[in-house]
Amino acid sequence: MEITSAEFVISNTDVKKCPAGIFPEYAFIGRSNVGKSSLINMLTSRKGLAMTSATPGKTMLINHFLINKNWYLVDLPGYGYARRGQKGKDQIRTIIEDYILEREQMTNLFVLIDSRLEPQKIDLEFIEWLGENGIPFAIIFTKADKLKGGRLKMNINSYLRELGKQWEELPPHFISSSEDRTGRTEILDYIENINKNL
Repeated sequence: MEITSAEFVISNTDVKKCPAGIFPEYAFIGRSNVGKSSLINMLTSRKGLAMTSATPGKTMLINHFLINKNWYLVDLPGYGYARRGQKGKDQIRTIIEDYILEREQMTNLFVLIDSRLEPQKIDLEFIEWLGENGIPFAIIFTKADKLKGGRLKMNINSYLRELGKQWEELPPHFISSSEDRTGRTEILDYIENINKNL
């Protein structure tokens, strides 16, 4: 898939105010500081489309970007930022859960996982929650360029093994790096294939 246009449409905290219409939506979510904005900018080849923040956990909004005038890329708030108070965490959880459970246009959720880390409880619990609610999703392992040699493969295999304890069939997964654009073609082709079958 070639991305010929990518434009910011709206930010909000209320799923009811998301854009009307029937365009499919592909949402991106992950723990704060997982490299979500960099990945979105890399996928769209637009450097400042999603704002990268020096402060993790800054995004508290649902951001809609219209791609090729026929589907939306949706940037969801990051979850699990430790320094946010309980009230803030509850607000974020509500925004995320309302969008994922109520937004009919949401076609696929991409869960971003930092490939440098061992499996994190918060990610595994979130993925389990997606399974319990029958949400279609795929995993993107980010920051692949930060690991040398066989370490990347080892970390990803370890993660998939951990998931295999709960899942009979593993979700689709991709390996990405915003630095060298690893994974861009595969992720966009995956979206294109789903769009063709809608």
